[in-house]
Amino acid sequence: MNLPQFDHFDLAPELLKAIRDKHYSRPTTVQLEAIPAAMEGRDVLGSAPTGTGKTAAFLLPAIQHLLDYPRRKPGAPRVLILTPTRELAMQVAEEAEHFAHYTHLSIATITGGVAYQNHGEIFNQNQDIVVATPGRLLQYIKEENFDCRAVEILIFDEADRMLQMGFGQDAEKIAAETRWRKQTLLFSATLEGELLVDFAQRLLNDPIHIEAEPSRRERKKIQQWYYHADSVEHKIKLLARAIEQEQVSKGIVFVRRRENTRELSDTLRKRGIRSTYLEGEMAQSQRNNAIDKLKQGLVTILVATDVAARGIDIDDISHVFNFDLPYSADTYLHRIGRTARAGKKGTAISFVEAHDYKLLGKIKRYTQEILKARIIEGLAPRTKAPKDGEIKSMTKKQKAYIKQKREEKKDALKKKIKVRHKDSKNIGKRRQPSNKIEGHQT
Repeated sequence: MNLPQFDHFDLAPELLKAIRDKHYSRPTTVQLEAIPAAMEGRDVLGSAPTGTGKTAAFLLPAIQHLLDYPRRKPGAPRVLILTPTRELAMQVAEEAEHFAHYTHLSIATITGGVAYQNHGEIFNQNQDIVVATPGRLLQYIKEENFDCRAVEILIFDEADRMLQMGFGQDAEKIAAETRWRKQTLLFSATLEGELLVDFAQRLLNDPIHIEAEPSRRERKKIQQWYYHADSVEHKIKLLARAIEQEQVSKGIVFVRRRENTRELSDTLRKRGIRSTYLEGEMAQSQRNNAIDKLKQGLVTILVATDVAARGIDIDDISHVFNFDLPYSADTYLHRIGRTARAGKKGTAISFVEAHDYKLLGKIKRYTQEILKARIIEGLAPRTKAPKDGEIKSMTKKQKAYIKQKREEKKDALKKKIKVRHKDSKNIGKRRQPSNKIEGHQT
C-alpha cells in the first residue's frame, strides 16, 4: 500500500523543496483533504485542532495559486489571512516565509501592538500575502491605507476564537471589502455553535466540508497517562517530580484559571524548575518575552491557560501537562496537540483529583484512547479513585440523546451551507468571477 506523499499533490518544485527542508514526512489528515479541494478553487470549511497541520493545509494551496497565476506588475496583496491574535499572525507569517523561501513572493503582517508608522512600508511596497488581525486591518481599510480589491483568496484561521474575542463584525466588514475574491477558506477548532454556523453560512459559497481530527496514527505518537492526586498540594509534588523524572526539554503546563499561572510558575521555580507563565492580560512585550524564553531554552516550562496559549506554535515541545483537566474533550485534544508535531513523538500527562473523573471519562470516550494510571514512587496517593459505577455521568438514554443532537447539528450545518449560494443579499459574500479559470487578478 502506497501512502500519500506531498509530491502526489500538484505542487511546484519550489514548494516541495521547502517542504523537504521542514522534514515533513507525509501529509496529515487535514492536509490530505483540504489541499486538493483548495487547489481546485473550492471554498473550504474545516474543523482542525491545533497540531493537525492546518497552517500548511491553507498556505500551500494559496502559495501554489500565486505561482500558477503570477502577477504582471507589483500591487496590493492577493492573499489575505485573518487570525484572532498577534502571536498566531506572526507564526502563520513565519510559516508562509518558509514555504515561500524558494519563490519571489513577499509576505507581511499587520497587527495591533505595532506603531502605526511601522506599517507604512507595507502599504507602499508590493505584497503578495498579508497576515493580519481584524481590528488593526479594518482601521487601515477605513483610512484607505489598505487596498482589498486585489485580494483573490481570503483565509480565516481559528475562526471560532475570532468570534469568541468579538471580531465577528470586523471580519465580516473585511469580507465585504474583499467581495471580488475568488475563494474563501475557513478553519476552526470546532464547527459547533450557532454563531460560527451563521458566520460560515454568510461568507462561504458551497464549501467542501472537512472535519479533520488527528488520525489514530498521529495520536499514537503521543504517549498519554495520568496520575491520581489527593489534593492540589499533591498535584504540585507530582508535577515537579514528573518534570524531573521525564527530563523535560520544553514543556507546557495547562491550568484552568489565569490567576493560577503565575502562582504555579513561582512554585515550580522555588523547586528548582526553570519556568515562566503566560496569561491573557499580559502586555504584548511580556507575552513575547515568555514565549521566547521557552523557544530559546532559557526556561523548561511555560504555565498557561487555554486562552493565553491558543494559537501558539512552539517547535520541539516534548511534554504537555494537564495540571487541571479541561472541561471539554476538544480542548484536551488541542492541548496535547502542542507536542508530537511534524512527525515527532511527545508525551501528555494529566493530574486527576477525585472530582475530575467524570471529565476523564468524557476524554476517554471522545478520544477512544486508553489512558492508564501511573504511580510515582514515594508519591503514591492515599485516596482511591472512584469506582466506575460512581463516575458514570450519563445513562445510555442520555448518551443517545446527545449523539442524536450532535448529528442534527452536523446535518443542519451541511443544509445551511448547501443553500448559501442562493442568498444574494449578504454583503460578505464574494462576487462570482465571470471566468473561473482566466479571471485571476493581474
